[in-house]
Amino acid sequence: GGSVAAGGVRPALVFQQHALAGRLSAEANVLVGALGRCGFWRPALGLWPAAERRAAAGCLAEVGLEGFGDRRAAHLSGGQRQRVAVARALLQRAPVLLADEPVASLDPENAAMVLGLLRHLARGRGLAVLVALHQPGLAAQFADRRLRLEDGRISEA
Repeated sequence: GGSVAAGGVRPALVFQQHALAGRLSAEANVLVGALGRCGFWRPALGLWPAAERRAAAGCLAEVGLEGFGDRRAAHLSGGQRQRVAVARALLQRAPVLLADEPVASLDPENAAMVLGLLRHLARGRGLAVLVALHQPGLAAQFADRRLRLEDGRISEA
């Protein structure tokens, strides 16, 4: 375990298993993305700045989950959880988003929804989005550019 940075910029990460705290609300899980700006103690006491709460609500709305902020993550569907993870990454305000197998545990409909969302965010926000997938068909459907990693070599797909 090291850290990832490019040009001193740390990317936002979306994990395969979304890495949410099930007992926390969707809003609280998204607000974790602001910890780098807010420090630890005030958020640990639930004292998030109002501006960050508004930004978290905006990120949830942007991923299609407006009004879901007070729902516990454990009570959300797999697709909804993954969208909360994307909203958390957006709240980090990083110019680069890395997603490691973000649809591996999703049904085809939710997988298409999440990948479509990532493509929309890349184009609409000007984010650099790098997604690792094991499904070449999905990559062909949603990616602007595809690379293949095989036997330690990277090639154009």
